[in-house]
Parts: sequence; C-alpha cells; structure tokens
Amino acid sequence: MFKPVNRYLLIKQIGIEDKEESLIVLPDDYKPEEERYVMVEVLAVSEDARFKVSTGDKLIVDRSMVEQIKIEGTNYDVVLDNYVIGII
Repeated sequence: MFKPVNRYLLIKQIGIEDKEESLIVLPDDYKPEEERYVMVEVLAVSEDARFKVSTGDKLIVDRSMVEQIKIEGTNYDVVLDNYVIGII
C-alpha cells in the first residue's frame, strides 16, 4: 500500500460520473469545462499533515493540484494538505 509522506494525502476522487454516449457529434479534442474544486475521499494521511483528517473523511480540494502517480501499474491520486479547501 502506498503511504504518503511530507504532508501529502492519498485520495480518491468521488462524484465522477461515467461518460454517456452523446447524440451530438463533437470534435475529438473537445473537453467540457470542469469545476475548479472536487470532492475527494481520504484513503491515507501522512503523519505530518497540518490538520486532523482521518481515512474516509470527505474533503474539497483544488482539482488542478491533484497529482496522479503511476507506480508499477497502479494509479494513485495525492494532494498536498495545503490545497485542501474544507472538510465535509
């Protein structure tokens, strides 16, 4: 299991909907505008995080600051505690 350090939080983005087939043809490079903030669930917390948060907590974070890491075929999403906007 990946264990975050240096104030990072291991997260899982929630509320991401599956893409539905559209009846309207759009250019291949079209990307719909995304919200700046996203809700995530905490999977693991570094010991030096600057605020109390537990596994399973739901947070609001700046989407652009979520870092995606791929190690040995497994994808991990992490965010620095500085980019957490709030706890739900």
